[in-house]
Amino acid sequence: MGEVPLRLALGLVLSFGIGGVAYRLEALDRSGWLGAVLVGTAVFGFGGWPWAFLVLAFFISSSALTHYRAGRKAGVAREFAKGGRRDLGQALANGGVGALLALLWALSPHPALWWAFAGSLAAVTADTWATEIGLLSPRPPRRIRDGRPVPPSTSGAISPEGTAAAGIGALGIGLLALLGSPVGGSIGDALLVGMAGLLAALFDSLLGATVQGIYWCDRCGKETERPVHGCGQRTRWLRGWPWLTNDGVNALAALAGALLAGIGAAWIG
Repeated sequence: MGEVPLRLALGLVLSFGIGGVAYRLEALDRSGWLGAVLVGTAVFGFGGWPWAFLVLAFFISSSALTHYRAGRKAGVAREFAKGGRRDLGQALANGGVGALLALLWALSPHPALWWAFAGSLAAVTADTWATEIGLLSPRPPRRIRDGRPVPPSTSGAISPEGTAAAGIGALGIGLLALLGSPVGGSIGDALLVGMAGLLAALFDSLLGATVQGIYWCDRCGKETERPVHGCGQRTRWLRGWPWLTNDGVNALAALAGALLAGIGAAWIG
């Protein structure tokens, strides 16, 4: 713990600078910049360079995919609760579990905590990649709970392209976690992280299709995750738990990825 105060200070400076660049590039809004500082400072301060590297891999790759063919995705993305610029809620939902695991690592290092951290980032990477690539699918996605074709903006919808992207993104985090691992490991650990991330992303979709709060815009005749639709019309509750937002679903998926990878690593090890 002796090095932690110095790393926290350095993490604050670095995350503030990186967040500022992301804000300038419109990847974050002002609150998202704050979220990046909070998560980045905690992860770097309590974990160190390998932990911060994985967070950067998630953020850079996800931001790049968000901007990939953004014009084509813009109309569909209006139905989501969030836009292209990530806010405080998204930053904490995607990185909060990882920040907590970094704190636990600083208190009592254990190899399973590293793989749990990687699993949480594999989950949010898989979910983001699935969304961004799935929006470009030429075919309508299908709702995970019943296989019914639905509009691309429907919560809980999956597509072959999006699912493949989720698997690739999660496996990429697993391989990077192995490459920078402070605890050693094997290709089996990387595969475990990849599988945990993919399963957690599918869990995210299942939550979105069943219990996430979903609303209906009478003006547009569309489902949306927004209490106020992109057209400006206040929506009415349609199904799910109103208190369970998209950010809550993302946080639960990150936790699921962490548990799957961490418990799996502890059991295998």
